[in-house]
Amino acid sequence: MNAMTQQRLDLENIRYHGTGGASQNRSCGFWPAFMDTQTRAVYLSRFTDGRLAPFHILDGLPDELVLSRNARGRGAIVKASVVSGFIRESLFYSRDEAAAHAATMLDTESGF
Repeated sequence: MNAMTQQRLDLENIRYHGTGGASQNRSCGFWPAFMDTQTRAVYLSRFTDGRLAPFHILDGLPDELVLSRNARGRGAIVKASVVSGFIRESLFYSRDEAAAHAATMLDTESGF
């Protein structure tokens, strides 16, 4: 597995564009987050100053996950065991799971 980078996040957002797996998915109560698959620890996406970010960004991840920061202190590369996803009602959802859940909720709301 490759290390997580902003470029990888950008590619994931292209892949999930128009679905509940997109980074800026706030529908259905999803918050952008990351999980370290080695420890199962989950982290909400945050800016460097600690504020919650409305999209996936590497800046606010803890130092133990960050392999490299740029000159401005922003996260550039994080451990390969880190995956992006979402938190909803205290549960972590992968992007695929969030996309499927959001589609199911939208179908339920529309009566299909």
